[in-house]
Amino acid sequence: MNYETTIGLEVHVQLKTQSKMFCACPTGYGAAPNTLVCPVCLGYPGAMPVMNEEAIRLTVLTGLMIGSNINELSKFDRKSYFYPDMPKNYQISQYDRPLCLGGSVVIEVDGVEKTIGITRIHLEEDVGKSTHMARSSGVDFNRAGHPLMEIVTDPDMTSPAEAYAFLVALKQILLYIGVSDCNLEEGNMRCDVNVSMRPAGQKSLGTKAELKNLNTFKGVQHALHYEVERQSGMLTRGERVIQETRRWDPDQGITTSMRTKEDAHDYRYFPEPDLMPVVLAAAQIGALKATLPELPRTRRFRFAEQYGIPAYDAGVLSADRDIADFFEAAAGLSSNPKAVSNWIMTDVLRVLAERETTLAALPLTAAALASLVGLVDKGSINMTGAKTVFEVLIDNGGDPARIVNERGLAQVSDGGAIESLVDDAIVANPRSVEDYRNGKKAALQFLVGQVMKQSRGKANPPMVMEILMRKLEG
Repeated sequence: MNYETTIGLEVHVQLKTQSKMFCACPTGYGAAPNTLVCPVCLGYPGAMPVMNEEAIRLTVLTGLMIGSNINELSKFDRKSYFYPDMPKNYQISQYDRPLCLGGSVVIEVDGVEKTIGITRIHLEEDVGKSTHMARSSGVDFNRAGHPLMEIVTDPDMTSPAEAYAFLVALKQILLYIGVSDCNLEEGNMRCDVNVSMRPAGQKSLGTKAELKNLNTFKGVQHALHYEVERQSGMLTRGERVIQETRRWDPDQGITTSMRTKEDAHDYRYFPEPDLMPVVLAAAQIGALKATLPELPRTRRFRFAEQYGIPAYDAGVLSADRDIADFFEAAAGLSSNPKAVSNWIMTDVLRVLAERETTLAALPLTAAALASLVGLVDKGSINMTGAKTVFEVLIDNGGDPARIVNERGLAQVSDGGAIESLVDDAIVANPRSVEDYRNGKKAALQFLVGQVMKQSRGKANPPMVMEILMRKLEG
């Protein structure tokens, strides 16, 4: 029997705020264990929570970006949570009135687009971090109370590849609006996966398992591959799949049972008595909506159409908002957007990777890059000289035309001067001349190199090639 896979994700995203969700403790990463804590996030009796307005704003911004409906009236609830990493024995979360409902994210797998529905986005406080040793366990409460946005998808995904594509697309959107750093190593973005199998054609969903301990996108993919095989194997053998929470073990490449899966009533939700409901006026929501940037996917299509660049280039350039903004600013000042794209993809991205830095930290401006492209297009400088100018711009900034003049990098396009250099190269390299005339085309490149060397890289390469071929074949 054939089985269909159904996958839904619960993506937990730490929001980029200065303080925690319900107290003034900072949200820094890497501090000594249990130093970023206070009576509120440690759950001391009588400590009262105070809502973080910025966390509300970032969550609503996310919902608007993916087309969610924003609840003008939402509230927080207590979720019974008996585990050492939550000292209050309950978590402040949202249940029946979350901030955002609905929405969607478009993914692409093997060239086929698919829309993944969003069930809800709610806001809650993060829990502490447990570390398990051989004979003991430790809990660091620095993370406890960090604003945590949970994005719950509809069960619309049918393969590990689709789940991976969704996470990549969602991360790109979150980074575009700056709501989170989405650093997986620091736990900014974590994911739980619900997966079930059902006979092909059956309308009702199968019994699901929830997978935990997934801290990389590839880990999600690998865990799903294993779990799909495990569940389909059980069903084929006539065994019953039980609803449970399972842990992914990346070292062994398997999932193992942790506990039977809870239902909502097991958490005994009830309204948080120490917090007022969240009331958002339509004007507030409208003001936030007006600040939204273009979706990365929309920008990718527009770049290809508006600037006439290949789809691949558009995809690379639109993937990061800072890069996309930089390209658009430079392309708007240039008559050659493709050349601007080439410089960014080949040279700018290389520098960013080598120096592990950001565009904002470099003195290079969009106007300077556009000017450099213009100098090359006009023949004022050849590509060798342009590379030299680019390195100066990367290190010190400045005006490309002035750098060309100050360093004597102007391209030599005087036919007489180049012809003289060509004659010298032919006289000095008779063997290469003979090789070329005997059909060895590589010899021509050697002679071009000799001319360029004599001109200290300033000669116009197309003119050098033209004159050389005329003289050698004449």
